[in-house]
Amino acid sequence: MEAPFIFGKIATDDNFTDREQETAHLVANFKSLINTILISPRRWGKSSLVNRAAELALKSDSRLKICLVDLFNVKSEEHFYQLLAEDVIKATSSRLEEAVGNTRKFISQLIPRITVGNEISGDISLGFDWEELKRTPDEVLDLAENIAAAKDLRIVVCIDEFQNVAEFEDPLYFQRRLRSHWQRHQKVSYCIYGSKRHMMTDIFTNPQMPFYKFGDLFFLEKIKTEYFAPFIAERFAATGKSIDHEACLEIISLADNHPYYVQQLAQISWLRATDGHCTTGIVRQSHETLVQQLSLLFVTITEGLTNQQLALLHAMSAGETAFTSAEVMKKYRISSSMSVSRSKKSLVEKDILDINAGTISFQDPIYAWWLRHCYFI
Repeated sequence: MEAPFIFGKIATDDNFTDREQETAHLVANFKSLINTILISPRRWGKSSLVNRAAELALKSDSRLKICLVDLFNVKSEEHFYQLLAEDVIKATSSRLEEAVGNTRKFISQLIPRITVGNEISGDISLGFDWEELKRTPDEVLDLAENIAAAKDLRIVVCIDEFQNVAEFEDPLYFQRRLRSHWQRHQKVSYCIYGSKRHMMTDIFTNPQMPFYKFGDLFFLEKIKTEYFAPFIAERFAATGKSIDHEACLEIISLADNHPYYVQQLAQISWLRATDGHCTTGIVRQSHETLVQQLSLLFVTITEGLTNQQLALLHAMSAGETAFTSAEVMKKYRISSSMSVSRSKKSLVEKDILDINAGTISFQDPIYAWWLRHCYFI
C-alpha cells in the first residue's frame, strides 16, 4: 500500500493541502508577470506552493512558460550564469534540436560550449569562458527576455535558494547587476524564494540592498489546524484506515503546525495503526519514535553551541520571555543583555531560532521538544 503522506519532496495533487489563498495569489502574479518574493522558514512548503501555482498558471495560458532554477549548492557567479542559461533554454524549448538552436541564436557572442544528452532525456549543458562571461553577462541575464520577445512568449523564472547569492565573491555588485537587467524586463517576471528567512528578509527588505522593493513580497504562514485536520483524516481514509479527530489534533499540536513535521508524524502514526485505526496513544508513541530518530542530529547541533547560546535556549524552553531581566539572567546564568543579543543573532543565523514581527521562536518544533524534555532536565 502506498504511503499517504509526503515530506522531504514536492507535494503534488492530493498530497498538497490548503494554501488556497497563497496559490491564487501566486497564480495571479504569474499570469500578470508580477515579480514575487516568497519568504518563510525551511520546510514550510515554499517549493510545493510554487510548483502548484506553476501547474495551474500553465494550464490557463498557452503562451506562458515557467522556468524553475534551484540554486542549492550554487556558490559562485559563474555557476549561477550557467545554471540560469541552461534552465531558461530547457523551459523554452520543446525539442533537443530547438534547445541547441536557441542556444546558438540567443547566446551567440559568448560562444558557449554545448553538451547534449540523448533525445529521450533532452538534457543540454552549457559551458562558458569565465573571463568573457564575467565581463559581459548581458546575453545570459537577458536570455529569457530575448527569447520571450522573439517567440511571443511570457516567462516566469522561479529561483529557489536565492539567498545563496549573498555568499558570492562580491554579492552586492552581483545583485546590482541582476536588478539592473531584470527590472527592465517586460515579458519576464521573477519569483524568488529561499530557505533562510533572515537572509532573504535582509536582501529584500533592507533599503540599502539592491533588491529592496523588487516586487510583491509576502511571508508564508503555517497551515492552520482547521485545514490540516480534515486533510489528515482524508489521507487516512484514502488508504482504508481511520483516525480519531483528537488524534489529528494531537499530530498537529505536537508538530506545532509545521508542514513537514505534520506530514512526517502523520506518516509514522499511519504506519503504526496496524489494525486500521489511529488513536492519540499511537500518535504519542509515533512522536517518541520521531524524537528518537532525530536525537543524534539534535545532539550534534547542540554540541556546537556556546554556553551562552544554550542558556538562552534553556530560558526559552522554560517559557521565559524577559530574557534580560535580572531574575532570568541569574536563574539561567546569562552573563549580560549584550550576550542575549549576540546569542539571538547567532541562533537565527544557524536556523535554530526565528524572529517574526518581534516574536522569537524555535524553527524546529521537534528540536524544541527534545531540548525541553530530554536535554534541559
